[in-house]
Amino acid sequence: MATAPAHTALVDRHRPTLDAALEAIRSRAYWSPHPEHPKAYGEEAAQQGRAAFESILGHRIDLPQPGTDDWVGEEVSPYGLTLGVTYPHPDPDVLLPAMRAVLPAWRDAGPELRAAVCLEVLARINARSHEFAHAVMHTTGQAYPMAFQAGGPHAQDRALEAVAYAYAEQTRTPERAEWHKPQGRREPLELVNTFTAVPRGVSLLIGCNTFPTWNGYPGLFASLATGNPVLVKPHPRAVLPLALTVQTVREVLGEAGFDPDLVCLAVDRPGEGLAKELALRPEVRIIDYTGSTAFGNWLETHAHQARVHTEKAGVNTVVVDSTADYAGMLANLAFSLSLYSGQMCTTPQNLLIPRTGITTDQGPKSYDEVVTDLAGAVTRLLSDDARAVGLLGAVVNPGVSERLAAAPQLGEVALASRAVTHPQFPEATVRTPLIVKVDGATEETDPAHLREWFGPISFAVAVDSTKDAVELLLRTVREAGAMTVGAHTTSPEVEAMVEAACREECAQLSLNLTGGVYVNQTAAFADFHGTGGNPAADSALCDAAYVADRFRTVQVRRPA
Repeated sequence: MATAPAHTALVDRHRPTLDAALEAIRSRAYWSPHPEHPKAYGEEAAQQGRAAFESILGHRIDLPQPGTDDWVGEEVSPYGLTLGVTYPHPDPDVLLPAMRAVLPAWRDAGPELRAAVCLEVLARINARSHEFAHAVMHTTGQAYPMAFQAGGPHAQDRALEAVAYAYAEQTRTPERAEWHKPQGRREPLELVNTFTAVPRGVSLLIGCNTFPTWNGYPGLFASLATGNPVLVKPHPRAVLPLALTVQTVREVLGEAGFDPDLVCLAVDRPGEGLAKELALRPEVRIIDYTGSTAFGNWLETHAHQARVHTEKAGVNTVVVDSTADYAGMLANLAFSLSLYSGQMCTTPQNLLIPRTGITTDQGPKSYDEVVTDLAGAVTRLLSDDARAVGLLGAVVNPGVSERLAAAPQLGEVALASRAVTHPQFPEATVRTPLIVKVDGATEETDPAHLREWFGPISFAVAVDSTKDAVELLLRTVREAGAMTVGAHTTSPEVEAMVEAACREECAQLSLNLTGGVYVNQTAAFADFHGTGGNPAADSALCDAAYVADRFRTVQVRRPA
């Protein structure tokens, strides 16, 4: 059992990082304590991380948590490797009451010590970033460089951001306050009030297939930092990164004198549907979910006992009106469409281009020229297969391939998707982006391009004017939602129109990106991921609203 001096030392060790994070969420400036360059972790780190990952293959992640009634796991890497790792399958009737029972000691630890424990967890995960990168790569299909950055330091930044917001909101109210009310000639009324942040209960994290750590860490650490036990239920195809996370959290909790069962893992059997069963349990009071709209809507409709945070599907849109850097615009869009084969919730899908063309620094460009030139930029970017696989990664599941086969029927193909053979992993399915021309003036009530086509699929949507593009943007965000919106324009009036549209429908906007910043990438502490204000997601990563509803404040009044 850790002693008070040990807790003090833990707080002292991590307090400078916490203070820096608190300042970062206030200033919104660039800051990260987690280096994103692989070589920053030492010359031997990459080799050691790979060896650590390989030592896990074919073995059991043995977590001594209550209620384990079986060992399950059938992960196969999108690169063809069978992981052969097994994980605990829970009996919820045993596991959930046990998790609820250990809440009081964690609640009573207070916001500062809880934050320090969370930061110790993140420090240990960060030291293993190369190992986690292999786990992310072989469960999501991300190429290794992206798996390292997005699955490692960038995910850790999002976790730390959530801890900082959680600490700020819990400490906004003082722990103790004296109340003095004058009564004229009579004695004043005097009270001493105490205030305690009280967690809601067990938090359920339902992980996604494509970004298990980046999308999973904010909810996990926001709930843990506000005093809630967390049950992690990963996507069946992407268990390992979150299992390693749970293993690390439990290790740190135990060393700090808290019950490791504050954080547990729940992996289901094939076709079992464990997430639905867990989501309706009375012990579960918070749910964090990233995935399909259908299941997200089901959670919002049925899990009435819990505060549900969902990130679902959206139709990300770019308005192309004009540009002062035509080559830069094309290169930026080509990269955005290609990164991780478009398997990001922030990848642009619909490019709204006036059929009369646009103005550029290279002279007027017709709609057809813009689309042809964009197709050429993508082709040049991915012309070398060795470079291409490092950017595209692998197709994560058969659903992406099915959509790629169906999308060409929706219009004229401007750029066909081609298969790329991975030099290291020939079993991987690697595909380049598909661009299809469609008419935005269709009278269809439910046009196909206003639905999400997750994967390397984009539509060059011809519109009558930029004004029509903005109107279509408004409709798209209102009806389908969007995690990101982009626009290219040299006109202050058009910029104001697009900005007004995004404020009206609550969507995050990026303007005139032509360099090394891309519409589908966001940085913790500086950028909000989503808004919580349109159908794509009901929360933003990360703001005060994301954490504040994970606890309540209980006041006790005593006479002074």
